[in-house]
Formats: sequence, C-alpha cells, structure tokens
Amino acid sequence: MRVKDTLNLGKTKFKMRGNLPVKEVERQSLWAENKLYEARQKLNEGKPTFILHDGPPYANGPIHMGHALNKISKDIIVRYKSMSGYRAPYVPGWDTHGLPIEQQLTKAGYDRKKMSTADFRDLCREYALKQVDLQREGFKRLGVSAEWDNPYLTLKPEFEAAEVRVFGEFAKRGLIYKGKKPVYWSWSSESAMAEAEVEYHDVTSPSAFFGEKVVDGKGVLDDDTYMVVWTTTPWTIPASEGITIDAGIEYAVVQPAGEDRKFLLAKDLVDENAERFGWEDVKVLKTVMGQEMENITAQHPFIADRKLVVMLGDFVTTESGTGLVHTAPGLGEDDFNVGAQYHLPVIVPVNDQGYMTAEAGPDFDGVFYEDANQIALDKLKDANVLLKYMPYEHSYPFDWRTKKPVIFRATPQWFASVDKMRDEILDALQDVKFQPDWGKRRLENMIKDRGDWVISRQRVWGVPLPIFYGEDGEAIITPETVDHVADLFGQYGSNIWFKREAKDLLPAGFTSEHSPHGEFTKETDIMDVWFDSGSSHQGVLAERDYLDFPADLYLEGSDQYRGWFNSSLITSVAATGKAPYKQIVSQGFTLDKDGHKMSKSLGNTIAPSEIIDKMGADIVRLWVASVDSSADIRVSTEAFVKISDSYKKLRNTMRYLLANTSDFDPEKDAVDFDQLTTVDRHMLYQLNEFTKSVKAHYENYDFLNIYKELINFVVTDLSAFYLDFAKDVLYIEAENSPARRSMQTVFYQIAVSLTKLITPILPHTAEEIWGFLKEPEDFVQLAEMPVVLDMNDSVEVEDTEHKSAWDHFMTLRSHVLKALEEARDAKLIGKAAEAHLDLYLDADTKGLLNTLNVDVQQILLVSGLDVADLDAAPADALSFDHLAVKVTPATGEVCERCRLTKEDVGSDTDYPHFCARCAAIVRENYPETATEGFEEK
Repeated sequence: MRVKDTLNLGKTKFKMRGNLPVKEVERQSLWAENKLYEARQKLNEGKPTFILHDGPPYANGPIHMGHALNKISKDIIVRYKSMSGYRAPYVPGWDTHGLPIEQQLTKAGYDRKKMSTADFRDLCREYALKQVDLQREGFKRLGVSAEWDNPYLTLKPEFEAAEVRVFGEFAKRGLIYKGKKPVYWSWSSESAMAEAEVEYHDVTSPSAFFGEKVVDGKGVLDDDTYMVVWTTTPWTIPASEGITIDAGIEYAVVQPAGEDRKFLLAKDLVDENAERFGWEDVKVLKTVMGQEMENITAQHPFIADRKLVVMLGDFVTTESGTGLVHTAPGLGEDDFNVGAQYHLPVIVPVNDQGYMTAEAGPDFDGVFYEDANQIALDKLKDANVLLKYMPYEHSYPFDWRTKKPVIFRATPQWFASVDKMRDEILDALQDVKFQPDWGKRRLENMIKDRGDWVISRQRVWGVPLPIFYGEDGEAIITPETVDHVADLFGQYGSNIWFKREAKDLLPAGFTSEHSPHGEFTKETDIMDVWFDSGSSHQGVLAERDYLDFPADLYLEGSDQYRGWFNSSLITSVAATGKAPYKQIVSQGFTLDKDGHKMSKSLGNTIAPSEIIDKMGADIVRLWVASVDSSADIRVSTEAFVKISDSYKKLRNTMRYLLANTSDFDPEKDAVDFDQLTTVDRHMLYQLNEFTKSVKAHYENYDFLNIYKELINFVVTDLSAFYLDFAKDVLYIEAENSPARRSMQTVFYQIAVSLTKLITPILPHTAEEIWGFLKEPEDFVQLAEMPVVLDMNDSVEVEDTEHKSAWDHFMTLRSHVLKALEEARDAKLIGKAAEAHLDLYLDADTKGLLNTLNVDVQQILLVSGLDVADLDAAPADALSFDHLAVKVTPATGEVCERCRLTKEDVGSDTDYPHFCARCAAIVRENYPETATEGFEEK
C-alpha cells in the first residue's frame, strides 16, 4: 500500500491532525508493511558507505530515558546519512550474557547449583531473548529505523565464534597469561571484575592509625621505635606483610610528653597527627630519609610470629595519613606490586563470599570481612598500639550490577596483557576523531593507567574461555585448539562446551606433551562480558559482508571510555592492529530534574513510554535534539511540555504552508526564480542559508544547533515575518495571480525542504506532511536531503550585497514595529492594519527601498504609508538611526475583504464594502461572487 493512497486528499482542502500517540503507531505499521528500511537500503546500493556501529545495551528490563537518548541520536545520524548519498545500514545489537541475567533467574527461584550448567544456561538464553524482544519493541516505538529482524546478539553462535577467534589472536601474540594478583573481587557476584565493571560511591570507613614496633632498625632506628601506619581497611591487617614508605620523604622520630615510646612518621605530618592523637610537647629526636630505612623489620601488631619488612614504593604520599602504608600484597594492587619486588608471600585470608578464613587467625575465621574491622581494632587496642580510630569518608569501588562494595583480592585469574601492547594501542588512537575533543585525552589516560585486563569470570552465563589443561596442569592454548572451538561454537553455540567432555572439544587426534595419556580437562571460567561486546567489531562489522571495518562512528555514553570504547580498542588492536572506529562521539547521562541519577528505587525515573503514551515519540525525539548531550542532561516532565510547545509551533507552521499550497501544482504553477517577487526571492535565500547551516550541523552531529536554527527559522523568519504578511497576498490576490503563485512557489519549496530536513528528527510528523505534498516519492524517507539551491544560474547564491541590503531592511522593520507597539500602548491604534505610517528616511535608506523593490506597506501590514526625507521629520516622530517614524490612525473605512482601512472603500458601486484594490480583483476574477455578508478567510 502506498502512503499517498491512504490520504483522502480528493476535494478536501487540508486536514492535518495531531494525536501522535495513535497516529505514530499506525504510521509505523505502514512503514513495516512497505519494508521501508529495506527499501532505503536498496535505494542506496552502490553509494559510499557510512557505518555507525551500535554499542549493545544490556538485555535486561524495559528501555529507559538513557536508552532513548542513545538510540534516537543514532537514528538521527543514520537517517540523515541515508538521505545524503550514503549507504548507511544500521544493525542494532544486544549484550546478552552476564551476571544480571543469572541474578534474575535466581530471584525467580532457580538454583544454578542444583541444575546442570547447560540447563541453567538454556534458561539464561531464554530470558535474554525475551528481554531483547521487550527492548526491541521499545526502540521501534521510538521510530528507530534498523535491521530489526536480524540484530546482532552476543549469544548468537556466529558472534561467539568470532569472539573466540579474537581471543585466539591475543594468544598468538603471547598476550594471554594466568596469574595470581589482586583484582576487583565482587563477593556479591562471587567473581572477579574488570575496571569497567566498578563504579565509585562515597563511603565512610573505619580509619585506624597504629604503631608497629621496630625489630631490626638496621642501625637507623632504635628498637623501641613504633612505625605509625594508617589504614582504612583494618580487616586486611591479618594479611599484612610489610610497611611501605617513600624514598624521597623525610621522616621524623618523635616522642610526645608522657610517652616512653618513640614514633616514626613523615616530618611534614607530625603536627597534623600530634593534634589528631592528642600528643603534647612533641620532641623531634631525629629525622631520616625514607631511602635509609629500606629492609628495616617490624613486628606485626597481633601476629607474634610475623615480621614486617619496610619497603620503598612510589605510591606513598604526604597528602594524608602518616607517610607509612600498611601493606598486604594479597589484598591490594599497589601492595602486590611492591611486595613482589621484595619477594613477600601473598596471603589471601578471605573467601569468594567475603568471609575471613582460618588463615586470618581463629578470631577472624568465618567472620564477614566488614565485621572483621571491629575485631582488628579490638586487637590493636589490646596490643596498646591503636593511636586513633576515626571515621574516614572517601570514594570506594562498588559492583555496578549488585551495587555492593568490592574488595581487592588476589586470586588465580586469566589476564590479557595491556602492558605489552600499550604503545600500540595509543598509536592506534592517533587518527581517531573525538567529539567532544576531551574524549581523546580521557581515553588515552585510561589506556596509559590501565593494568592488565582480568578477562576470566567465575560465572556460567557467558562465552567459555577456550582453554584446556594437560595432565600436568599446564594450560593448552594453541591456534589449532582455539580455531576448532570457534568452529564448534559457530555450529552449535557455546553451550556445547558444557555438554561435551574435554576430549570431544579438541580436534580429532589432538595430542600434547602435557598429556602423555591423552587426558585433558577444560577451563570452567567464562570471559568477561566486556570481551564479548568488545569483540563486536569482528563479530559484526567483519562478519557481515555489507558492513565495513573499521566503523565510521561509535556513539555511546561517556561511561564507555572505560567500557565499550576501551575494550573494543584493546581487542581490535590485538586482532587487527588498528582501532575499530574512525570517530567517537560521547554523550552525558540522563539525570532527574535535580541532577540526581535516575533510579527506580528512588522513584525519580521518567520512562520513555510515559511521554510517548501522552505526547508521542516525536516529542521524545525533538527533546533529544534540543539538549546538549555532550554533558549530563536533566530530565523532567516540564522539559517535555516545553518541547511540546515548540513542536506545536513547528506543526502549525507546516499546516499553514500546506493549507496555502493545497491548490498549487508545482509542475504547472511554479514561478521561475527570476520571476519571483523580491521578498519571495529573499525567502529562498533565507531557506538556502538555513539548509546549508542545518546540513552542516547534521554532519557534525550537532543536534542542539539544528533544533535552535529550526525553531528560529520557523518562529522568526517564517511566522513573525513571511507568513505574517502572506495573507495579504494569498487570501486577497486572485487565485492564479503572479504574486500569489510566486509566494506559493516559495511556500511549497520551504515545505518540501523543511520536511526533508526534519525527517531524521521527526520521521512520523515528516511522513504525515509528505502525504500532502506533490512529490514523486511515496515516503519522505526515500527522498534525498535538499541540496544547497542554485536558484538561478544568473544569480549568485552567496550574494553578500543581497544579505546586507535585507539586513538593513529588517532593521528598518524592527524600528517600525517598535513604533507601532508604542502607538498601541498609547491606545492610538489597535492592530497594525489600523495605522498609517509616515516614514522619514535618509538618502541611503530610500535608495535601499528602491533597490529592494518591496511593497513596504504590505510587509508591514499597515493601511497607509508615505515616505519623506529624514530632515522633514516632525518633532513628535519617533527617531532611530537613518529614519524616523510617525504613526497615526488610518482614515477611511475597513474593507470587508482585505480588512485594511481605506479611503476608497465603496468607490466601486458594484462592491460597496470593498476597497478599490479588492473590487478590481473580484471584478476581474470572480464577477459572480456575492458581496453581501462577505467574511474574512
């Protein structure tokens, strides 16, 4: 069915109704019936390609306003590119693995530990696909045009196979290794986490300052000296193996009054801590540089058989604390690194669920780590070494899924080495464009500071690590085994890993020196879900022959600098040697009206469906265009009401343009450019400038300036100027008069161009308008963006003299409008049509009017106008630069046709209620028209 066949134009003049919530759904059904996305792709075959690669949202729950901002922004770009000479297919995707789906099933009553892994994974897959369907319908309701019937899903076999091959590229380059070192450990998820999976919240921790007595001072410190350390995690003290100081810090040995003990702390922090500890009359006995104290040993405060070694580290500062740091290599990254240099053991006295183990000592065994803080503090008190306990507010990492704090915990994990390829990754970023510009620096800094990527997860719903183990425990990762697993996943899906034995997952006849008896086991950990989505450049762009790698654009929220932008870059450089994107555009977060993060638990969310059901999807889409998405965005119902008002202004303007071109056939009635009236020609100049500017903003993904210019053009250039006086031509001149057809030509061109230009933002409204235009395409989405107009071969579009002259005229008009307003305020006139103007102009302005050849009286909508020299202006005229204005009430009677006050009303006796102009028009064109009871249109 053609869209125009559904519009009963017939003899009906014009009916363009709103009711977006209902009409949009009908229109979307029509788009689907006509396979509009596919039609656009076919139309663009052979054109240059533009690929916006979709960052996959997580498949869990209905879409929220952040989703709407993201997907509509992408849709605006893709629609514009599709209408601008590019083949721009858009493949939406979903991130379908991970802990939240496991949690949802647990909440529903499923116990994964009582089921086979394969069966539990089947339930996860089923749940994920339902969430994909839920979100897909939400995105479609927003009017997003995409390859909805064939999206990419990280659970699809072909995607999983591609991901395994990306892993294989890491392995070939020697970038995959297993190690035991502290990682973010989520006890609430029972799994390791990557940096991208944590978020920071302000917390209050039990901060403790305590002394550790020197055992062997190496001749630098006396044995009765206590080294004062500071920690915000007292529960980690059972894992303490050392004390870290800085080589370049000057330390002081001090003795407070009344104390027989001596204490060591940073010299610059003595006064601050003396006040904190309540010390008085503190004597500085000696100072010593940190480098002189390396390898001094001290006694653990409550573990009698453990001695602590003093180490030099570069992470110690004097910004807070004491300048000495309690060091537990098994429970902190800096601690681990410095401990490794001094060959310290790695003690990890806390289990997967966050409970202390027997390794911490009998008093701690079985205690939840947070509760262990108090036990540690009590033991410090009992040892008489606790100098101060105080709450300490600071930022701390949380599991972004469970919203619970994480701990640093050394566990055996699989890592992808970032360090070995850091320079290569940074080099790959050099040719990538960023918007905003600061994005490049942000991503570079994150890569520079990033540690090796822990890619293993102790979960089941994800892509298994394709690693086998020999009989001697050695890991087996060869190109042969990885490729074979990838082939199996591509054919059967990754669940086969959990359904078959290791020997059945290896290539036929595979042997290894690590398994002389041919026995193998398989890894049980899965890959980090960021490895999933981060591999999409290969699982989607390189996989589908109608897409291109690298993508032209990645567009996501600013949190993806540590997420998808980051993981995609690392995997792409490892697999291909280059970045997966040519440009990154990042957006801020959607917040509530008070600037707080939206949360269902806080009850401060506004779902897109709420606005759509009340106002329509196009209101949400226009809102997206109206905000500065480079920063965080506050969302409120009031904002959508305001946008709705702007939408109504646009809609009413389009209604006016369409209503006044309903009898206009562009094939028969259009007037050539050089035959247009001066003011009509000027409006085409304005349209041309507007088109150029809007298209430039589209190219720069600058939706906010598109919105601003659109509203300004509609309100200022059209409604407040051109359309304001248009009725004196359109309603008064004869139907086929040159003046009316001239204006209709421009009206129609403006309507066509505006409709095309707003299509990426307001596709539903644009299609509704298009149905009333007499254009060859059935759907505006199958049309092309308006070109910058040539107008006429003999006329230069970039005519600076034209612009200068009209700027001068518009200044004159603004002065006249001010004078008319003052006359209204003085009750001299009512509306402008009741006024007579006397304009007193200087020679240049008179020459300007002659050059422009405009009907000034008609444009100003006054009933009379006289022009005189500026030096003839009376004293009571209102003076401006280059002119003066005097407003007086027009004399005569009101013409019942044009509604102007004229002295010649009734001069034609056949038309006693018309002015001479109207009488002549009617006599010539409508002689049969009755004059009695004539009403203004």
